[in-house]
Amino acid sequence: MEFLHDLFNNPFAKKTLSQVLIPNAITDNLKFGIRPYQEEAFKRYLYTEQENFEGKPGKPLHLLYNMATGSGKTMVMAGLMLHLYAKGYRNFLFFVNSNNIIQKTKDNFLSPQTSKYLFREKIVIDGKEIVIKPVDNFDESDQENINIKFTTIQQLHIDLNNTKENSITFEDFKNKEIVMIADEAHHLNSGTKNGNLFGSWEETVLQILHQNFNNILLEFTATLDYESRQIADKYKDKVIYKYDLAQFRRDKFSKEISLVRSMYDERDRIIQALVLNLYRQELAASHHINLKPVILFKAKRTIKESENNKENFHVLIRDFSEAMLEHIRKTSAVPVVQKAFQFFDKQNISPKGIVRRIQSNFREENCLSANNDGEAEKNQILLNTLEDEKNPVRAVFAVQKLNEGWDVLNLFDIVRLYEDRDGKDGKPGKTTLSEAQLIGRGARYFPFAVNEGDELYLRKYDDDISNDLKVLEELYYHTKEDSRYISELKRALAESGIYEDETQLETKQLVLKHVFKASELYQKGVVFANKKIPKSFAHVKSIGDMGITKTNFRHQLSSGGGSISGVFLDEENPVLSDQNIKFKEVKIVDIPVHILRYALSRNHFYYFVHLCRYFPNLMSMRDFMVSEEYLGALAITFLGTEACLQEISHSDYLHALTDLLQHIETEIKSNTTEFEGSGFYPQFIHRVFRDKEIRVGKGSPRSDGQEDLLSNESWYAYNANYGTTEEKKFVELFSRRFESLNRKLHHIYLIRNEREIKIFDKRGRAFEPDFILFCSQREDQQFTYQVFIEPKGAHLIGHDQWKENFLREIGREHKSIEIHTDHYLIKAVPFYNYGNENEFKRILDETLAI
Repeated sequence: MEFLHDLFNNPFAKKTLSQVLIPNAITDNLKFGIRPYQEEAFKRYLYTEQENFEGKPGKPLHLLYNMATGSGKTMVMAGLMLHLYAKGYRNFLFFVNSNNIIQKTKDNFLSPQTSKYLFREKIVIDGKEIVIKPVDNFDESDQENINIKFTTIQQLHIDLNNTKENSITFEDFKNKEIVMIADEAHHLNSGTKNGNLFGSWEETVLQILHQNFNNILLEFTATLDYESRQIADKYKDKVIYKYDLAQFRRDKFSKEISLVRSMYDERDRIIQALVLNLYRQELAASHHINLKPVILFKAKRTIKESENNKENFHVLIRDFSEAMLEHIRKTSAVPVVQKAFQFFDKQNISPKGIVRRIQSNFREENCLSANNDGEAEKNQILLNTLEDEKNPVRAVFAVQKLNEGWDVLNLFDIVRLYEDRDGKDGKPGKTTLSEAQLIGRGARYFPFAVNEGDELYLRKYDDDISNDLKVLEELYYHTKEDSRYISELKRALAESGIYEDETQLETKQLVLKHVFKASELYQKGVVFANKKIPKSFAHVKSIGDMGITKTNFRHQLSSGGGSISGVFLDEENPVLSDQNIKFKEVKIVDIPVHILRYALSRNHFYYFVHLCRYFPNLMSMRDFMVSEEYLGALAITFLGTEACLQEISHSDYLHALTDLLQHIETEIKSNTTEFEGSGFYPQFIHRVFRDKEIRVGKGSPRSDGQEDLLSNESWYAYNANYGTTEEKKFVELFSRRFESLNRKLHHIYLIRNEREIKIFDKRGRAFEPDFILFCSQREDQQFTYQVFIEPKGAHLIGHDQWKENFLREIGREHKSIEIHTDHYLIKAVPFYNYGNENEFKRILDETLAI
């Protein structure tokens, strides 16, 4: 069965989507950076709104976003809300099945003082500042701002079917255009599953949607039952985007999951988790990362069990001793635990110091019960702000309350404080499935950066598994060794997409060959890269420098042309044709200055302090208004009847200037980024490239390291190539070409870039070319080429087109750098693909001047 989201996956659709621009209403007003998959979510909606295509959903519009836990669904909601406001919508209805999620979303939308507020300090759309206003019903709404009602689906259903004073009614929806936003939308489908919508929440929602032809329903969920025929039939023309947990993990936006199994009793499992908690804290601090890792202690069924766990934990912390710690050091067979103790020794943290730090971190006031309904509101605030520096909580005790709607980044350990299982015949039971769901919520990535250019929200050490910092990218689930339970849990996690079974992976050793380490290139040579730096506008001295090349803009005046015709008459009196339309060009400097000043003052973008960011050489607002370098060079061509053109009104001038200024703003922002790539700088090769361990799937194409081809080749720096199929094809080509190259070039070395070198384009986007080729001319061995090479499968070429454009740009620049008496030429070639080998060979030969 083909779903709506499948229509966007073909190469033509991907290319078309890449050209869709996200409007300023979204990009200017969201506080956090938009991730690539969120950008895709916005672009799919915009394309659906703007274009006609086979399979396009009809009105009233009903769409569903099936996006992974932790992927930022709420930010997509916020961005779409901003866009729809700009399109004329003013009334928004947010509903979900849980009060906890209501409070969290209110913080996201309404509370600028909280760390998870999604918007900038001021929300400005079309030059006008707006606010997000909570309402109880839409009679309270105004036409200047975003009006949003928050409610649970249960309460919405009750209010609409049992009308009372001040509650929302179906009448509220009849003459108003409403955008409905449903979170955790899988809870709305009981009617569809049962085959009877009557009296269901689902029926209530659909009744609201169909009150007005222009209403919109946007559903969001991480969980959609595609196995249900009824659900699949309902949503096949509605699921606009599917970005599941498996893809989220593959894209490196989540933590990796590790199961820590042992024969320890509950007390020792807890102590082992405490040791790892302190290890993460101290390891992060040693790399100047501010981290307060949290542990969740999970009870099975009852609140009483959880409360007993909490009391026992306080006793353990009070009585915690060096002897208990030494027992774990001597008996734990978990490698990372032994690594933790080695780290403590290197840092001169004594056993006594470890005990004291753990006792201090886990004082009773730093431990929270998520089960206490009496302090639900206070607890919810603490649970949703665990990353905040002022939040003291280090341990959370819970049963089931955290399985939905919990946002936490700094959870690193979950300790299972029970030992039975409820699976049957190898299939996970209800408890195991809920455990897998909880683990998925805890797998949200904690953002950190160590090296300049590191992406905050992406895993960095998948291809460097021996790196100590990898422990900051892993969530540990601590449980008693039970092979049947572990098998069932692995199955549940794998089916969710958040886990890859270690038994399906193998570790490979990447080792630099001795012949390469003995080379002059390795010992004395350098490799060039650049850095991600804040965008500089120092060179900008005109609007032309910001990409504004058009100097004349058109504006259609309202002519008043029209006609009256009789219903039963065959002949029509035509409306004024284009032949009656005249043109008149008016320079900006000839428009009354007070109108121009007023038009500028209505748009925050044109405040002088803001303009100076883009135009640092601008002297004054008058300079911006009259100088030929800025607005003074522009003109507006008015189109209208001769009578209209003879007396252009102040209102016409204002409308024309407003449109012009919005166009310029859009152009400037579309041509501008926050960051850019710096100039290239050298690093010693022996400090960059090193031996390392990587993991690959057993039996996968990557598991073949091409050792038969490469082990005896001095030109290949590493002992093996565990790259993709396309990368292996390139290496085979290079092997065939080596003898020919070696006759004209000298000191030829090909190094696979295992995420050691990043380069950044003019928009600050990071790129890690798969290979770097070094060689020198035989007649001038002090002249060294460094060539970036990227093999790319045909299915990825369109998606990564910007990378190929960047490579071509480097190739054209012919960047030459001199260090002492040595000369370096930094070059790049377009993508290698097996289907274009001959063209690639030709361009590589040209690049190397052979």
